[in-house]
Amino acid sequence: MPSSSPSTTAPTTTVLPGRATPDSATTSPHAYDAGLLLLRLALGLTMAAHGSQKLFGWFGGGGIDGTGQFFTMSGYPAGNAMAVVAGLTETLGGLALAVGLLTPLAGAAIVGTMVNAIAVTWGGGFFAPKGSEYELLLTAGAAALALTGPGRYAVDRFLPVLRAHRLAYGAAAVLVGLVTAGVILLLRK
Repeated sequence: MPSSSPSTTAPTTTVLPGRATPDSATTSPHAYDAGLLLLRLALGLTMAAHGSQKLFGWFGGGGIDGTGQFFTMSGYPAGNAMAVVAGLTETLGGLALAVGLLTPLAGAAIVGTMVNAIAVTWGGGFFAPKGSEYELLLTAGAAALALTGPGRYAVDRFLPVLRAHRLAYGAAAVLVGLVTAGVILLLRK
């Protein structure tokens, strides 16, 4: 005889990674994508603004000549060339990160640049104005975005290779950024 009491066994469902189950009261996946968008915009536009300070002297920056002098005083050879490289890396990497274009590489560009910034500020302690806290935070944010991917609201969603972000892409990109930063640091006196 069939029972009229409710079943005590839970129905089985297939749950895709990053997706809420039908019965759960968790946050929608769009909330994660919106959070990644906000992080990308804040970090990317901040870096692009710093790059434009170096390249064009905007926002009170030194331009190529002033930034080049800073690089020379910090022990880097060919200060003006380093100012152009840093300015382009920050501007283009920041803009690409903001729109979610080639996100693993954009994050790696920021990581590489910021590792050098950390090396310059390292002796001043942790806290601003002479410390490395700001640079460490930007580095960690860029590495996190390279590893996690840009989320749904990004240009990468239209690129077949990057449509489905893979951890391996992000890890390889961060490694490239770290190796490149190491090579540049070897040139520093």
